[in-house]
Amino acid sequence: MGLFDKLRGELIDIIEWIDDSNHTLVWRFPRYNNEIKNGAQLIVRPGQEAVLVHNGEIADVYPPGHYQLTTENMPIMSTLRGWKYGFESPFKAEVYFVSTRQITDLKWGTPNPIMLRDPEFGPIRIRAFGTYALKAVEPKALLQEIVGTDGNFQSDEITNLLRSMITSAFSDVLGKLQIAALDLASKYQEIGAAVRDAVVEQIDDEYGLDCPQLVVVNISLPEAVEKALDTRTSMGVIGDMNRFQQYQMGQAMTAAAENPSGGGAAEGMGLGMGFAMANRMMPGAGGGAAMPAATPPPPPAAVTWHVAVEGQTRGPFTMQQMAAGVSSGELRADSMVWTAGMPSWLSADQVPQLASLFAAPTSPPPPPPPAS
Repeated sequence: MGLFDKLRGELIDIIEWIDDSNHTLVWRFPRYNNEIKNGAQLIVRPGQEAVLVHNGEIADVYPPGHYQLTTENMPIMSTLRGWKYGFESPFKAEVYFVSTRQITDLKWGTPNPIMLRDPEFGPIRIRAFGTYALKAVEPKALLQEIVGTDGNFQSDEITNLLRSMITSAFSDVLGKLQIAALDLASKYQEIGAAVRDAVVEQIDDEYGLDCPQLVVVNISLPEAVEKALDTRTSMGVIGDMNRFQQYQMGQAMTAAAENPSGGGAAEGMGLGMGFAMANRMMPGAGGGAAMPAATPPPPPAAVTWHVAVEGQTRGPFTMQQMAAGVSSGELRADSMVWTAGMPSWLSADQVPQLASLFAAPTSPPPPPPPAS
């Protein structure tokens, strides 16, 4: 300290702290040789407390206000120094200002995933993050346990410890509450309150700190679990899977028919889809008829057919599916077919069982003659 600073401290003895930061918890007033005069002016602003320390021992604590330091308002200091009827200036003491206002823009998060046993998904890993506030409530405990002789103690010097405490408390709370993964989003407030209570229980008496608020902003599941949930949601929206598959096949058949560049391959694809569509639709043609009382004998084995499409064999198809293929135009008279018992492949119009499917519809009869 320079000569002018020394002289200024001797002529004007005003002890105050104008806090221009947002994260300073404790600040030590700088004074040449820590000398304080008799009758010095101590100014403690709202959101602050001042603590006098003499030879390593905490003496008097001052809440917000304006004080003239005398033996009347320094009872502990007077006892430590043995003052009975006053004191001669100066005396040596350190003055620490403690910020008692909330620091609200602090963040916490889980550095590693937390294992959770979910009743529906089994063991899963989750991550979480949020915000919290910090406040000094007991200056003596704060100075004794954490600050020590640090003349400028910032909040970030203790946030690593607090984040570890929050993460540990968060894991314990989830284990006790046994909340299902799908219900976590609706329990953020309950979880945050429980975690805050657990953290305050540790830091209140031991460090002289308080956590006025703790907020859970988000709890996220692993990416694979989120994709599985999206798939399950999509299936729930689709509803009847059979009807959805029928709709998809119909859309594919329409797209294949509208694609002139598809050639024979598109025709083969359309034929296969058409037969599959007919195969899926035919079992439901019977509607909701009641089951007979007696179980009928098994039906005779139906004749099945194979169709050659682009050098590949498609099938087997039932007679109903073949008729559906003719109706849709995918099975033509010159399409090569084969069934058990045939010596070789034949065109469909040369097979008696199928020839009738290609027969031209008979002309309707003329109107009857007039009545006589």
